[in-house]
Amino acid sequence: MNVDNCPRCGRLYVKNLMELCQPCIKELEHQYEICVEYLRKNRGTNIQELSDATEISIKEITRFIREGRISIANAPNMMLPCEVCGTLIREGHMCDSCRSRLSKDLNRAAAETAAANETPKSGNKSAYRAVDKFRN
Repeated sequence: MNVDNCPRCGRLYVKNLMELCQPCIKELEHQYEICVEYLRKNRGTNIQELSDATEISIKEITRFIREGRISIANAPNMMLPCEVCGTLIREGHMCDSCRSRLSKDLNRAAAETAAANETPKSGNKSAYRAVDKFRN
């Protein structure tokens, strides 16, 4: 049987797509409705004001935005925190500086891996290979 403990409340539940128990799913939907209603009335709000007014955590509001349930296209002051450093951004998961730092780190690691995988090409340090046995 596919059962698990709910990560929010710890209750035992039958696994589903949301990976939450039914009471927590209902509570999450209620929080979503509260956020949407507040945003309809207050279009110029930011994520901190929304969290303070609705008493819903920034983490949950960010989750609604990342899932595409809350659109920030028509909310000019609504921004998300960067997942690495916390800087406020309008789109994506990382700010430009974290993205460029990650890109540089990946390029450096790829170069180090390529350098480590290169075999020395000197003639007097060659190893005996099985293919050489059949060439003679």
